[in-house]
Amino acid sequence: MNDGPSLRSIRACLEGVLPAITATCAADGTPNVAYLSQVFYVDERHVALSFQFFNKTRQNILANPCATVLVMDPVTARYFRLHLRYLRTETTGALFERMKAQLAGIASHEGMAEVFALKGSDVYAVERIEPLPGEGLPPAPPRADLLGALRLCSQRLARCATLDELLQALLAGLREHFTIQHAMVLMLDAPAGQLYTVASCGYPSSGVGSEIRLGQGVIGVAAREATPVRIGHVTHAALYNHTLRNSLEAGDAPPGPEIPYPGLAEPHSQLAVPLISCGRTLGVLFVESLLDLQFRYPEEDALMALAGQLAAAIDLLQGPDDAPEAAPPAAWAEPPEGRPLRVRHFAANGSVFVNDAYLIKGVAGAILCKLLREHAASGRTEFSNRELRLDRSLCLPDVADNLEARLLLLQRRLQESRTGIRLEKAGRGRVRLCLDAPVQLEEGLA
Repeated sequence: MNDGPSLRSIRACLEGVLPAITATCAADGTPNVAYLSQVFYVDERHVALSFQFFNKTRQNILANPCATVLVMDPVTARYFRLHLRYLRTETTGALFERMKAQLAGIASHEGMAEVFALKGSDVYAVERIEPLPGEGLPPAPPRADLLGALRLCSQRLARCATLDELLQALLAGLREHFTIQHAMVLMLDAPAGQLYTVASCGYPSSGVGSEIRLGQGVIGVAAREATPVRIGHVTHAALYNHTLRNSLEAGDAPPGPEIPYPGLAEPHSQLAVPLISCGRTLGVLFVESLLDLQFRYPEEDALMALAGQLAAAIDLLQGPDDAPEAAPPAAWAEPPEGRPLRVRHFAANGSVFVNDAYLIKGVAGAILCKLLREHAASGRTEFSNRELRLDRSLCLPDVADNLEARLLLLQRRLQESRTGIRLEKAGRGRVRLCLDAPVQLEEGLA
């Protein structure tokens, strides 16, 4: 690009608050001017325009790849003309999914979803940005000191020694430094193709253990495409609002209640950023708000940086302890008394019910039943992470097993359900099983 403002400096014009105007020219020189739903920031030299209709604009671009787009800053009312050259159209992948999510927010009013369906993302090189004459209004002051907030949150994360401390520090930092009141962290269970909630704040219930399918909503798309997904204005008809998971479908497990997803019923802003470490997606940090346009490009940048540190810390804390394992101390408890707790385990999907109330499923459920079986056989109450990792019956993946996250999930579900079964930390790499009553474990019953 030649002299002029950088594309990054005018990203506020690309938030979709006001429609842009595009001008193209047919092969015979006939001009055409039309409104445009989206001008999407790709990087410092490229934008993407939404392709929704095979109209005159589309025909002109295929015949003559040059276009100009007029955008306006919604705060200063300054106009900028982008001089563009068409490069390609993407119909799958991260860019397409991000634009599709944002367009769903724009088109979320009744009856507009089909009209605004995205057919493709047209990628253009930005050859020049031309500021148009006019004084404009003064820019608005920043809503938050994002760099300062990022620094303070990073310092909090750096002091954490356990996964639980790390997640609680993150949520507290989002509330206190970013003024984000509604947030959650979900970890990816890649073999199962879904994410499960391990921590949240701002909701009536924690939703710990609730699940989202890979590719479902902004959270699932962010994980599947390893890219941030953001919606600035969402209403009740938005295509990307979350729904609860389908009911249990596994063989001999009876139908039972799911753990409710804790998200806002009517969010107006949403942002999901992937947690990526060493090229692997570990999960998603998700934030939302009841107000429109709470998460713009600067907030996305800051939370992507924070998510990178969070992912690296999670990877470090969840890594196996390479130090030789010391012999465990004798840890047996007196058999508890009272009415037995009936624990039913369904091997088809690992679901666990305690006194007919659904508790958890999957690997976390299998871990709980292993601990209960070992306790019943030997009276043991303490177990090491290492022995859990080596137990092939738990079906932990060989890479990125997320054992610490699964133990934390199990610990919190037990705490919230108040079943009389608890799981506590018993030192580095060790957990302790605590029972308030005897346990009657039943396997594979219908």
